[in-house]
Amino acid sequence: MTDHAPASNAVRTRFAPSPTGYLHIGGARTALFSWAYARRHQGTFILRIEDTDLERSTPESVQAILDGMSWLGLQHDEGPFYQMQRMDRYREVLQQMLASGDAYYCYASREELEAMREAQRAAGEKPRYDGRWRPEPGKTLPPVPQGIEPVIRFRNPTDGEVSWHDLVKGPISFANAELDDLIIARSDGTPTYNFCVVIDDWDMRITHVIRGDDHVNNTPRQINILRALGAQLPAYAHVPMILGDDGERLSKRHGAVSVLQYQEDGYLPEALLNYLARLGWAHGDAEIFSLDQLTEWFDLAAISRSPARFNPEKLLWLNQQYIKVADNQRLAGLIREQVASATGHAVDQPDLAQVVGLLKERAATLPELAAAAGLFYRQADPEPEQLAVHLDDAAIQALRVFREKLADIDWERAAIHDLIKATVSESGLKMPKIAMPLRLMTTGTAHTPAIDATLHLLGRQHVLGRLDRYLANDANR
Repeated sequence: MTDHAPASNAVRTRFAPSPTGYLHIGGARTALFSWAYARRHQGTFILRIEDTDLERSTPESVQAILDGMSWLGLQHDEGPFYQMQRMDRYREVLQQMLASGDAYYCYASREELEAMREAQRAAGEKPRYDGRWRPEPGKTLPPVPQGIEPVIRFRNPTDGEVSWHDLVKGPISFANAELDDLIIARSDGTPTYNFCVVIDDWDMRITHVIRGDDHVNNTPRQINILRALGAQLPAYAHVPMILGDDGERLSKRHGAVSVLQYQEDGYLPEALLNYLARLGWAHGDAEIFSLDQLTEWFDLAAISRSPARFNPEKLLWLNQQYIKVADNQRLAGLIREQVASATGHAVDQPDLAQVVGLLKERAATLPELAAAAGLFYRQADPEPEQLAVHLDDAAIQALRVFREKLADIDWERAAIHDLIKATVSESGLKMPKIAMPLRLMTTGTAHTPAIDATLHLLGRQHVLGRLDRYLANDANR
């Protein structure tokens, strides 16, 4: 039997991370695909925190996930729901399943189970639970041992197969004979992952489960539990994993760090989302697109069945494209503290948004932009030897004339440009003989944006003061 998408038109997706670490690249892409599918179909996107791993789950990890989702702008419509707050509901369903015969107590000890597996391996068989505590008609169960707290196992069908049409991978089938009786509650009474997921998806009316393909082997077990409960099955879409650019499993050395690390490193969230969307999904040849375009175009059928490869250089290039077109005021707000901290000066004059507008074309990250902007807010003197190379007698004479005329022109970039051009023409010098010492005297460095734009932003008072310092009375000699 093959199960298809639920009949309901109200799409409900979920992102269900385990808070045992940060929100990483793979998790963020899963969240994005689930969010985009819900938005594409005017549905509901649910955030669920699967925090039943008490040894590894931490409040810090929960907060890192929430902060990462917030920074990315992937707002949930319902939640966040926490599994540890739903224990009463899980226990209620466990008791129903025990009463119906769909689950049973198993008293096999850890040592007994390990001996069973060793014997199976020795016989060349696949290690699996042999059903010794599974109730069957006419079967006599062992006496209940003393001192053993039982687990609860799901009574999996033993014949037939469980099949579904995966919305990414296509038809998938598992023989029920290959699936042993899954533990759905531990001996301390806490329910297991596969059981909690099923009850959550059922209760939350999830219509489409979009997740990594490392969950494919969990899906037949979850489908069988849902069927035992008489629940409507969701549609499943298992997305291939992300590999490093060398084809190996993605790790920190490939850039698989926290999503918030990318924020700290100066990436824009829309650039990271755009890149993640293109990791295994495509819309024609579109490389750069907005979230609105993504939600308009997103289709599970367009997800590749092959693993995607993470390329940090491509992400960096994409971030640069987004910085180029980002709003100047927004960028200024993002880098203001960095600039102030690096220069030790208040970032008030010149206007940082105007500085950003001049510099952003060449910046690949926000720290790069902040470092370049610092040029306009620190008092830096050139190395005397470097200045001497560019400031000979001819240049000094030309620049003194330039300085006098500069004091009287309208302080506009075009006017400054025209004056520089006229100075070059009248002095008979080449542009670098004028522009290079201007850069050094006014900023302390030979590397600046266009000299006319730089002088305009630095302001008349600053520029005249710096020129007077080096040109008056041969102070440079």
